[in-house]
Amino acid sequence: MAQHRLGIIMNGVTGRMGMNQHLIRSILAIRAQGGVALKNGDRVMPDPILVGRNKAKLAQLAKAHGLTRWTSDLNAALKNHEDTLFFDAATTKLRAKLLRKAIAAGKDIYCEKPIAETLTDAVDVARAAKAAGVKHGVVQDKLFLPGLLKLKMLIESGFFGRIPARRMAAASSSTCSATGATCSTISSAR
Repeated sequence: MAQHRLGIIMNGVTGRMGMNQHLIRSILAIRAQGGVALKNGDRVMPDPILVGRNKAKLAQLAKAHGLTRWTSDLNAALKNHEDTLFFDAATTKLRAKLLRKAIAAGKDIYCEKPIAETLTDAVDVARAAKAAGVKHGVVQDKLFLPGLLKLKMLIESGFFGRIPARRMAAASSSTCSATGATCSTISSAR
């Protein structure tokens, strides 16, 4: 049974969501469990390099969690051929640009939602990833929480009857220009 290293460039992990949800509760938890087991018995072990703007925060975060790889030089991180996956949890305003940069460097991409500020940019990123032949994905973890799945089942079964309106805390709605559908975006208040 072999262990396979998965080098992950983790951009934006000094922020609350990137650090807690993605680094600590996901990647570090997987490492603590000995990696991800494959059907053949092999294991995939994530090996993150932390990337961000603040060197002091990166160094402190890496030290606190026993990691040795961190940098404030995203371009250098993207040039490392041994790190094949780019993860972004930094600001949404820069995400599409950063994802395109990672795609151009041949990295598979995985990011926090939303992919971009506009539907046009999001579709452009998805098309660029497909054209480059890189794997790409977006975090959708909250959609599959047991409570939300139960709520969905109850709504679909008609348990609540007709629901004339909905409200989500800390959410904003807009009309999707491509489909005319109402889209809700949940954002955290600071």
